This record gives sequence, C-alpha cells and structure tokens, in this order.
Amino acid sequence: MPDQRLSTTTFEELAMPLFDQLYNFARWLTQDTAEAEDLVQETYTKALRGFSSFQIGTNFRAWMYRILRNSFLSSRSGLKTTVAIDDEDKEMILVEPGPTPESLAIEQSNREVVQQALGELPVHFREILLLCEVEEMSYQEIAQALSIPVGTVMSRLSRARKTLRTLLQQKFAGGPHGV
Repeated sequence: MPDQRLSTTTFEELAMPLFDQLYNFARWLTQDTAEAEDLVQETYTKALRGFSSFQIGTNFRAWMYRILRNSFLSSRSGLKTTVAIDDEDKEMILVEPGPTPESLAIEQSNREVVQQALGELPVHFREILLLCEVEEMSYQEIAQALSIPVGTVMSRLSRARKTLRTLLQQKFAGGPHGV
C-alpha cells in the first residue's frame, strides 16, 4: 500500500517535531509525568488514526493541540485540575554574574506565588495563557486548537491576564490569599 506509507510518512514529518511541545502542554495540564506521557501517546494514536480526515493546507499544529486538549478534557469529564509551571520547561536568564542566595530565594518564592496563582485560575484561563505565552501560538492557532472564534480567544486571554494580575497583586500585597 504505497498510499498508506506516504500518509504515515507525511504524518511523521508533520507530527514528530511537535512532540516536545505537546508533551510540555500535557505536563502543564495533567501535572503528572506518566499521565502526560499517556495523554501524548493517546493524542498521537488518535491523530494517526484520523490523519486521513486532516485537511492539507490547514494548521496541523492546532489540529494536534485540539486532539490533545479534547483527549484531556474527556479523560477529566468535569474534574477540577490545576496546572503547575514545570521548572524543566523554563529558561532562567540571569543578568548579574553570580546571584546571591537571597536573590535566588526571592526568585524561587516569586515563582511559587505565580504557580499558586495559575493553579487558582479556571482551566479555560490557564490553557489560553499556556497556549499564548508558553507555546507562543498565534490567536488564530489558539482559536483552531480550542475550536473557538478568534474574538473569544482575545477576550478570554484578556480576562485571564486580568484575573492572574489581580491574584498576583493580592498575593504580593499580602491580601486575603497572600503569602
């Protein structure tokens, strides 16, 4: 079956470069290494099975993210989940040559506050922030991945940022949920 081989080869060429990004997104969603691995494996299995329905010329990356997200949501069926920042996925840029132990402790404390605030956001706000800020997807790609209009992406992202900003202001000011 030469056509099937071509289809599988094309799928591999398109899908394999996305593996690390999809795995990182799955880790954010599940907060569990084994569960993230299972979710990515399920995503690739479903995508390969449905690859014949993929329309060439449309956004493959968004299509894969949509499959991953839908698999995650259907596995949760309404359970509340939180998303943590994975230290392995972050790049730490130090401006001064030799940070002090105090500055490192403050930075770690700030990171924990941000993680906690992200964990308090509703899933639809966390995922939109993740896709935009971490995965650096365009509004159009996010709209395709989440199956929502671009206008909804923009308004939801604005509300998510505002909510996160408010939570962080409360935490850093020692508000009701402060540290």
